Amino acid sequence: MKDDTPHRPAVHALLTDGTTVRIRAVEPGDHDQLEGLYAEMSPDNRRLRFFSAGSRSAGLAADSVCALARRGHRALLAERAGQVLGLVEYHADADAPHTAELAVAVADGLHHRGVGTLLVEHLVSAARTDGITAFTADALSDNHEVLRLFADLGLTATRHFDGPEVHCAIDLHVDETYLTASEARGRTADVASLEPLLKPRSIAVVGAGRRPGSVGRALLHHLHEDGFTGRLFAVNPATTSILGVPSYPCVGALPVVPDLVIVASPAGTVPAVAEECGKAGVRALVVVSAGLDTEQAEALLTACRTHGMRLVGPNCLGVANTAPGYRFDATFAAAHPRAGTAGVAVQSGGIGIALLEGLSRLGIGVSTFASLGDKYDVSGNDLLQWWESDGHTDLALLHLESFGNPRAFSRTARRVTRRMPVLTVDAGRTDAGRRAAASHTAAAATGTMTRQALFTQAGVTATRSVGELLEAAALLHAQPLPAGTRVTVLTNAGGAGVLAADACAEAGLTLNPPSPELADHLLAALPAGASAGNPVDATAAVTEDALHTCVERLAGHPSVDAVLVALVPTAVAAATGDDLVRAVTRGPGRRAKPVIVVRLEQDLPVTLLPVTDGEAIPSYAEPQAAARALAHAARRAAWLARPVGTVPDPDDIDTSRAHALADDFLARQSDGGWLDPRACAELLSCYGIPQQPWAWAESEEDAVRAAQRLRGTDGRVVLKAHWPGLVHKSLQHAVHLDLRDEAQIRAAFQDLRTRFEGLMTGVVVQPLASRGTELFAGVVQDGVFGPLVVFGLGGTATEVLADHAARLAPLTGQDVHDLITAPRCAPLLFGTQGGGPLDLEGLEQVLHRLSRMAVDLPQLAEADFNPVLATPGGITVLDARIRLLPRRPQDPYLRRLR
Repeated sequence: MKDDTPHRPAVHALLTDGTTVRIRAVEPGDHDQLEGLYAEMSPDNRRLRFFSAGSRSAGLAADSVCALARRGHRALLAERAGQVLGLVEYHADADAPHTAELAVAVADGLHHRGVGTLLVEHLVSAARTDGITAFTADALSDNHEVLRLFADLGLTATRHFDGPEVHCAIDLHVDETYLTASEARGRTADVASLEPLLKPRSIAVVGAGRRPGSVGRALLHHLHEDGFTGRLFAVNPATTSILGVPSYPCVGALPVVPDLVIVASPAGTVPAVAEECGKAGVRALVVVSAGLDTEQAEALLTACRTHGMRLVGPNCLGVANTAPGYRFDATFAAAHPRAGTAGVAVQSGGIGIALLEGLSRLGIGVSTFASLGDKYDVSGNDLLQWWESDGHTDLALLHLESFGNPRAFSRTARRVTRRMPVLTVDAGRTDAGRRAAASHTAAAATGTMTRQALFTQAGVTATRSVGELLEAAALLHAQPLPAGTRVTVLTNAGGAGVLAADACAEAGLTLNPPSPELADHLLAALPAGASAGNPVDATAAVTEDALHTCVERLAGHPSVDAVLVALVPTAVAAATGDDLVRAVTRGPGRRAKPVIVVRLEQDLPVTLLPVTDGEAIPSYAEPQAAARALAHAARRAAWLARPVGTVPDPDDIDTSRAHALADDFLARQSDGGWLDPRACAELLSCYGIPQQPWAWAESEEDAVRAAQRLRGTDGRVVLKAHWPGLVHKSLQHAVHLDLRDEAQIRAAFQDLRTRFEGLMTGVVVQPLASRGTELFAGVVQDGVFGPLVVFGLGGTATEVLADHAARLAPLTGQDVHDLITAPRCAPLLFGTQGGGPLDLEGLEQVLHRLSRMAVDLPQLAEADFNPVLATPGGITVLDARIRLLPRRPQDPYLRRLR
C-alpha cells in the first residue's frame, strides 16, 4: 500500500551526554545495519526485545522495518558517524486506526544515554501528525529499562500485567507535564554539550599569525595573557611557536585533541578546518571568520553536525568564561571581561564590546560571554539554560536580532526569569511590510507587537537601547524589587525634584503624597522651609543626617515602594562638610525596598555607589533613566507575583473535523485562500465559537426567504455581499444594514448584484444585531514566532484607532486576562460607563477557543473576527474571515538542533 504520510526530514539532536545524533526515517538500504543492530545484541537483550534469545529474529525484524513504505507504519533511527544507535517504530492497529503498537531497540553499550527516549519523543511527534492518539506496547515484566522509559516520558501511561508480560498503553495527548519532562531532558543534554565550549580543558587557535595585527593572534594573545590554565596551542604550519605558545602545522598534529578550537582563518579555509577538527574528535568550534558564502556556510554546519561539534558563529567576537578554574578569554575585545555574575549573549560583536565595558565599569562583571554572530548553532536559548545551571550567574543579558525557535525560547525564558532577571535589547522592532497584509488582524500584527508579546509573556525585561539595558541591569543587580509602583521623590533642589517626578509619571509610576503622619515625621527631621509633598523638597539647607533620616523613614514606610533621591551639589553642603550622597549610601544595612539616586552633574549615565555593608546603590545622570529602570523593576516584580498561567482545554472542540475541513479546502485549492462564509461558520462551530445566526443566499428569492426565517424581534436584517478574496466589506460598500421589509431586501440584493456583477457569488443574510460594544479578535501566523492572537476595539475604525493588544498562542488564563485589560478600550468591558460589565467569561472563552484553533491548525494563516459583539448577556461573532495556506505542522517543542 502506498504511504501517504508526509516525509519528515532528517534532524540532529542531543543525547543526555551532549553528543549529537542524526534522526531520520528508515530506508530499505538500512537493512544490513539494522540486522546487525539486532544480531549484536546480547542474548538477554534479544530476549527482552523479541521475547526470544534466538538470532533468527534479527533478520525478520530488519525485513519488516525496511519493507516498502506503507500506510500506518513509521520507523525512525538514530545514527552517528554512519552507525545505527537505535530504532523506534509503530504499526497502526487495523481495527483501531488511531492506535499503534510501539517498538524500541537500542544498541548494546548505549543504554542510559537517552537514545530510546529521544527516538520515542520524535515518534510521538510524527504519530500525532499522522492522527495516532495512543501507543500500545508489550514488554516482559523484567524489562525494567523500557518500562521506565515509558513511565518517565511524561505522557499518561497505564500497565496491565499478564503473567510474565506487561501490556502498556500510552496516551499521546501532549500536556504541560510532557513538555516539562521533555524540556528537562533537553536541558540536561544541552548543558552537557556546552561543557567543551564554555569549560574547555584545552584550546587551539587556528589562524594565529606571527605578525601583530591579525584577529587570530589577538585571540591567542588574550588567551595566553588572561591566564588560561588549560593546555593552549596555536595551529600555523609556518612556525613552531607564537607568543610563547607551541604551534603545530594542523589540528591533527596536536599532541592532544583540544576540547575547543577557535577558527580565525580566511573564509575559504573554514569548511576544511572544521572537517579536520571533526575527524580529530574536537567537541566545539568558535568561528570568528566572516564572509562565508552559502556553500561554505553549509559545509561548515554539515561538518559540525556530522562530527557532533557545537558551533558559535561564524562572524563573531568569540566567547569567554570568568569562573574560577575555567577562566579564559577567547575574544578579541580590547580588554578582558571583569569577573562577575552577568551572563551575556549577543549577535553583534560591537554590542558585545559595549556590554562588556559597561558591566565591567559598573562592577557587575561577566560570568559567561558569547558573541553568537550569524548563529548557525548555539543560540540565546542554549546560553539561558547554561546560566540557569552554572551556579554563579544571577543576571542574563541578551541582544538577539533573530529567533530560531521563539516558542522554545519563551518556555525557557519563562522558567529562567523566575530565578534571575533576563534582560534584552528589543532589536529589529520595525516591520513595515506587515502593513500591506490583507486583513485587520495582519495589519495590526506588527513586528514590534509580536516581539513585545514574546517578551511580556516570558517575563523578559525588554529595553530599547544598550544604555537602557545597562541602566536596568544596575538596579536589578544591586537593589531589591519594589512591591509596586508607588515612588517617593526626595530632593535637595525643587527643580531637580520636579524633573524626577515628571520622569516617574511618564514611566507609569505612581507618586502619591505622604500620609499626614509620614509628612509630620519627615518635616520633623528637615530644616525650616522644607515641604513634605511628593516630591519631598528637603531644601538646599538639608544636612547629611537629616537626609539620611528621611531616606530611612521613606524606605521603611508601608505606603512607599521605592525611593528616588534627586541631588545637586550645593555650596551649603560643601561649607558644612555634609556629604549628601553618603547620606543615602551609609548603613544601617540592606534595605527591603529599592533606593536609587539621580545626580544631574554625573558624567556617566549610570554608576553603582558602594554602601557600607558591601551592597550598592545605582546613581543615574538623568531622571528619565532612573524612572525607566524603576518601571522595569516594578514590572518584573508584578510578573513574578502572578501565578504561573496554564493553558485550558475547552470543552466541545472537534479537532478532527477542523483538520478535515482544512485538508478538504486545500485539496481543492492547493495554493490556499479565504474560506467562504459556510466554511468559516463550520470551522468556528468546530471550536464552539458563538456566531450570529445567518443564511446563505444566491438569488433574490433566497434572500427574501432567509430574511423571513431570521428576522429578529424588531424584524430587521442585514445583507452582506460575498465573493472570493473580499475582506473589507465596509470599504467596498458591500453591506446593507437595517432592512425592514421585503421590498428593502429585494432592493438591497439588486443593488449588490448590479454593483458587483461578475464578482459576487452570493450574500450572507443575518438578523440585525442588538446594540453592544464592538470588539475585534483575530490570529495571524508569524512564520517565525507562530500564531499571534490580537484583540482590541472593533468596528470600521479598528485600524485607524489601533487599540490592540497581542499575545502568542497558546494562551494561558493570564495571557487572556492581559489581552482583555491591555487595550485602551478595556474600561468599556468592565462597565465604567454605567451599563454594567460585559460577558467577560464569554469573551475569555472566545479568545481561548481562537487560540486553540490557531495552535491546532498550522494552515490557519489569518483569522479575523470583526466585529465581535459584546453585551452583558453574551459574546457573538458577527463577521468572520479566515485564510488557509498549505503549511505542514511544526512541533516547536520537539528536541532538535537548529
